[in-house]
Amino acid sequence: MSTPHALVLTVSDRCARGEAVDRSGPRAVALLVGAGYPTGPARVVPDGDGSVSAALRDAVRDGARVIVTTGGTGVGPRDRTPEGTRAVLDRELPGLAEALRRDGASHVATAVLSRGLAGVTAEGAVVVNLPGSTAAVEQGLAVLLPILGHLLDQLAGGDHA
Repeated sequence: MSTPHALVLTVSDRCARGEAVDRSGPRAVALLVGAGYPTGPARVVPDGDGSVSAALRDAVRDGARVIVTTGGTGVGPRDRTPEGTRAVLDRELPGLAEALRRDGASHVATAVLSRGLAGVTAEGAVVVNLPGSTAAVEQGLAVLLPILGHLLDQLAGGDHA
């Protein structure tokens, strides 16, 4: 079976307008590729639930089976990544989102403010929201990558080994 391809979605008004350089998206791409998941360049969309849900639906339609978002998980007025994500999820994985926050809090206390979700779409794509810093991406993928193969196997009907 071939390795499912991944997609990274950076959610940032400033990056979408060209006012800031996306650093977290390329870092997530590098880590996913390093773990053996074919991944193209990060896509950038502005903050907001509509832009996030549309980009996630496009990614799933394009065949992505692992989608990592970075940014928009906080409590700011435009931080709506979880809301846009929830609109495309079939089932949430609250334990994974909790593990990401718990690990993040071991590095920085404010990680508990992240509202990021993790879950799967009806098409079997895994979606994980990470905060927008490169450190949060590195720490979050350190939690996700060791279990991702098993998760994808389960989604494909694998045994509970």
